[in-house]
Amino acid sequence: MGQPPASPSLPLAPPPPRPPAFLNSAVTGGCQVRCAGCRMILTVGPGLSEFVCPTCQLPQMLPPELMRPSSQVPAHGIDPSKIQLPCANCKAILNVPHGLSRFACPQCKMELAVDLSRIKQFYPPPPEEINEVAIEVEREEDGGGSVGETFTDYRPQKMSIGAPHPDPVVETSSLSAVQPPEPTYDLKTKDYLETSNTLSCLQIETLVYACQRHLQHLESGSRAGFFLGDGAGVGKGRTIAGLIWENWQHGRIKALWVSVGSDLKFDARRDLDDVGATCIEVHALNKLSYSKLDSKSVGIREGVIFLTYSSLIASSEKGRSRLQQLVQWCGLEYDGLIVFDECHKAKNLVPEAGGQPTRTGEAVLELQARLPEARVVYCSATGASEPRNLGYMVRLGLWGAGTSFEGFREFLGALDKGGVGALELVAMDMKARGMYVCRTLSYKGVEFEVLEVPLEAKMTEIYKKAAEFWAELRVELLSASAFLGDDKPNSGQLWRLYWASHQRFFRYVCMSAKVPAVVSLSKQALMENKCVVIGLQSTGEARTEDAVTKYGNELDDFISGPRELLLKFVEENYPLPEKPEPLPEDSVKELQRKRHSANPDVSFKGRVRKAAKWKPASDDDSVEESESDSDNESVESDDEFQICNICNSEAERKKLLQCSCCGQLVHPACVVPPETDVISSNWSCHSCKEKTEEYLQARHLYLAELLKRYEAATERKSKILDIVRTFDLPNNPLDDIIDQLGGPVNVAEITGRRGMLVRASNGKGVTYQARNTKDISMEMVNMHEKQLFMDGKKLIAIISEAGSAGVSLQADRRALNQKRRVHVTLELPWSADRAIQQFGRTHRSNQASAPEYRLLFTNLGGERRFASIVAKRLESLGALTQGDRRAGPSLSAYNYDSLYGKKALLMMYRGIMEQDSLPVVPPNCSPDNPATIRDFIEKGKAALVSVGIVRDTVVGNGKDSGKLSGRIVDSDMHDVGRFLNRLLGLPPEIQNRLFELFVSILDHLLHNARLEGHLDAGIVDMKANTIELQGTPKTVHTDHMSGASTVLFTFIMDRGITWEQKDVSGSSFNGFYESKREWLGRRHLLLAIEGSSGMFKIFRPAIGETLREMPITELKDKYRKTMSLEKAHSGWKDEYEVSSKQCMHGPNCKVGSFCTVGRRLQEVNVLGGLILPVWGTIEKALSKQARLSHRRLRIVRIETTTDNQRIVGLLVPNAVVESVLQDLSWVQEIDD
Repeated sequence: MGQPPASPSLPLAPPPPRPPAFLNSAVTGGCQVRCAGCRMILTVGPGLSEFVCPTCQLPQMLPPELMRPSSQVPAHGIDPSKIQLPCANCKAILNVPHGLSRFACPQCKMELAVDLSRIKQFYPPPPEEINEVAIEVEREEDGGGSVGETFTDYRPQKMSIGAPHPDPVVETSSLSAVQPPEPTYDLKTKDYLETSNTLSCLQIETLVYACQRHLQHLESGSRAGFFLGDGAGVGKGRTIAGLIWENWQHGRIKALWVSVGSDLKFDARRDLDDVGATCIEVHALNKLSYSKLDSKSVGIREGVIFLTYSSLIASSEKGRSRLQQLVQWCGLEYDGLIVFDECHKAKNLVPEAGGQPTRTGEAVLELQARLPEARVVYCSATGASEPRNLGYMVRLGLWGAGTSFEGFREFLGALDKGGVGALELVAMDMKARGMYVCRTLSYKGVEFEVLEVPLEAKMTEIYKKAAEFWAELRVELLSASAFLGDDKPNSGQLWRLYWASHQRFFRYVCMSAKVPAVVSLSKQALMENKCVVIGLQSTGEARTEDAVTKYGNELDDFISGPRELLLKFVEENYPLPEKPEPLPEDSVKELQRKRHSANPDVSFKGRVRKAAKWKPASDDDSVEESESDSDNESVESDDEFQICNICNSEAERKKLLQCSCCGQLVHPACVVPPETDVISSNWSCHSCKEKTEEYLQARHLYLAELLKRYEAATERKSKILDIVRTFDLPNNPLDDIIDQLGGPVNVAEITGRRGMLVRASNGKGVTYQARNTKDISMEMVNMHEKQLFMDGKKLIAIISEAGSAGVSLQADRRALNQKRRVHVTLELPWSADRAIQQFGRTHRSNQASAPEYRLLFTNLGGERRFASIVAKRLESLGALTQGDRRAGPSLSAYNYDSLYGKKALLMMYRGIMEQDSLPVVPPNCSPDNPATIRDFIEKGKAALVSVGIVRDTVVGNGKDSGKLSGRIVDSDMHDVGRFLNRLLGLPPEIQNRLFELFVSILDHLLHNARLEGHLDAGIVDMKANTIELQGTPKTVHTDHMSGASTVLFTFIMDRGITWEQKDVSGSSFNGFYESKREWLGRRHLLLAIEGSSGMFKIFRPAIGETLREMPITELKDKYRKTMSLEKAHSGWKDEYEVSSKQCMHGPNCKVGSFCTVGRRLQEVNVLGGLILPVWGTIEKALSKQARLSHRRLRIVRIETTTDNQRIVGLLVPNAVVESVLQDLSWVQEIDD
């Protein structure tokens, strides 16, 4: 105890006693146990450890593992968050805050001092204070860096052969940061290619790397394959022709070229001629018989066999397959080329759960397996829109023997866990190993515009009536199905057809709603001296052919696709009871015969008698009797005498009557009234006659009732069909557009349909006619139409997926029609694969001008379902095939079918079903007026009932009178596709309100995820004032096939902003702010400058400008403005200096020197080059990280500020660098 006495030191107070490990008299809460005697389940209340079973009266106690220590209740006045010490003067127990060393006793006013060194060993450290600003900064850092530029100009990095490409070609900046291997292959056709300029430098580069790759073999023994992933229009066809010509020079004079359409054979011939391979024949497989190709009858011993994917799976009536025919022609030792052109057609080899692999995918796989030495080239701009579709690319060596993944499913699982970042790594890995190139035509000059086409008033009314009708039709079908009872048809099949027709119907209506806009855009383009390409998916041919079959070739007007679809659905699927068949006239005899055959001959007393076989007397019978006396005697004993079932006396069989119905035998005299006349063989006893008449009467009544029901159902069906016929529904969009733009004379149609409706020359009525003429075969009609468009004889072309695959419609410098193309998408394709293919029809090499794209949507929320699918594929497609998910046209605003979309849907459904509160206020509702929200919820629930999402609905009674209740099945709770699909069938007003609510919840979730750093941002740029490479990069793995390596780069980044770099002019809110709470004796500073829409850009001394902007409300809540510039200068400078050595958590941070939160100078480790070979090691190391954000794969792009060296790779948290290096086999320094 020290001096002065006025400030005595407090004596050491004993620490509070620890509670015993277990208290046998109490438990913290109730639990359920099984009685040791009668085995009943008993509920034991809280606080009880001993009890008696109420059933068997057995006393017992809880087992020790169910007893828990009771929570110790602190004494009155004791604050458990502080230290309890006695006053040295008055002995009062005082609650002393942790860390406080001097204070006055509140009772005796004595000044006291605490000797902290004497008590710290007995008391735990004070609870850790939370640094809220550090948490905020950590979230900002976890969100990743800014998203940089997407494309960079492309030129071969390690080759200089050949002329520049005729059009600007670009590569994603992520892929451009990856170096391909050194080219070592020497082309035999090099001299010819250099002098003729038939191939550009980038096409020659592809030849070198493909041939170089084909010299290698995988661990499995198969020859390695090459993936040509150039975008549509770059010139893949000519590159393939160059590969065939190069292999021909080496004596490999056979090649297989698999593509999507047989008419592309002409393009293949043109491409071979362009590269000088005029001597190589091209044989169309579909024109050849199923005989051996090298037989005398066919006579093909060399050249290119050109076939389609549908030919690959074809077989003859005798069972001979094209696949077997090709394998036989090639031979098992075949080492020539197999080109899978447009190989995305082989996707779905590994389908989603529950699906079946496609025959095409299996055939592509089998062909590769049976020809292991073949030189395989996969060629597609969209071959890997999803990692699942890589399943057939077995020759890439990404999985299997010698890789980190045992099989494709393991590879797929790793990519799924890695998210978009993992997909981006695959593309970079393949390029680094020299098995992949992916360039695309520059989109410079290309215009993408998403146009919303609002529904006209008339169309809105049509849509509303149609939605109401479909809802009523559903109720009608439910009633009709329920009425059938056990006789109803397959219910599942009915509803599958219903929802498929429902979706197709509203798609037709949505397309028709856009027809006026398409016609207007087309006419405007023609006035501006441009030409038009209109893209759609469905031609409505099936509906047209149905109508022509029904009504004939000459009609009053164009067919309404929606009406015909609806008529067909109702006609073929309305549940009708079976039409009853009336009883035939001889039904009585028929019935008696049936009853007779159904009853054995049993006497009334239960004795079974052998029934007499009655036969009419004949001469033959008498002869038989005379010839077989012994037999006759036995028959007499068994059959000649029978017992009467009434009097029980025995008599000769021929004297008894037998009922033809029940079979009993009686004397004619025993029957009442007695039978005296001659009896026919169909005689029936009285009781049987009565039963038969009763049955027939009841049967007639029953049949009459069935007929009544059948006629009523038929009448209902007829009324529904009459209602459908009176609907004012729009015409088939394709015919309508062609008609409004001047007919087939002005419009080139490149589709898959065989016939079309054309308006008569006098303007009255339409006629169905074939698309081809006598001079042009159906097979060549699309090529003819394309040529008319390219020659400028027709300035409008309409294309569908079926007719336009591989077709070039760009403003080609070689074509007569070089006007700028305006490409209008009336109907978005079902997937991004198809969208990219459709866009690639008009954006190709050697074009005089880039196209303009106009993507049309109506203002109906539900139609965005199709945009959602496309956006999802485009995002994934850009990531995988081009190394950067931002590479596709920007439709990401319409991507709803994502992880966050599913979560948003779940929250919306739970809110509407009143299982939880909605996280946002519904559209057109006010939080101040709860009645508006309740009204919306009731309308939303009713809408979901009408489209079959809410099931088993019940209307409430009493206080819940009129309220709907029901359930949404679990599978629907996360099915965004089904929600957007069904949404199409709602009236526009409620459809749009439900859609807006869904989008609002999604935005809310994305905003929160961004704040918490959980949002997968794909490749992000790491920015800083200075970025320098530290030391020499370390090679941690080398691929023995390609020589490519995995390299660890270490960078030092300085992210801070000095005081001199600031400008505070502008808004009155602009300026320096300090945190309201202190941390380690100081407050954190920031500079806020007002940006767009009331949000503030935030600058911090240690990390510079943050990605996230802050609203003024949050800024004022957490910070206060500093008016003193001198104080701000001092605080800023202090924080700038301190942050160079430590993180924001202070010197005692749990993570220690590895923590980078708020640290100005930080070390950043990036793994570049090959990542897939070391995937397992990295994943294992990341999984052990404490911070969630460090557990996920983060792909970053970092560029040094000194020499502009750009590296793209995997960010490795500092804490796991050592473990990654230890787990890998060896480490060496890169030679300078």
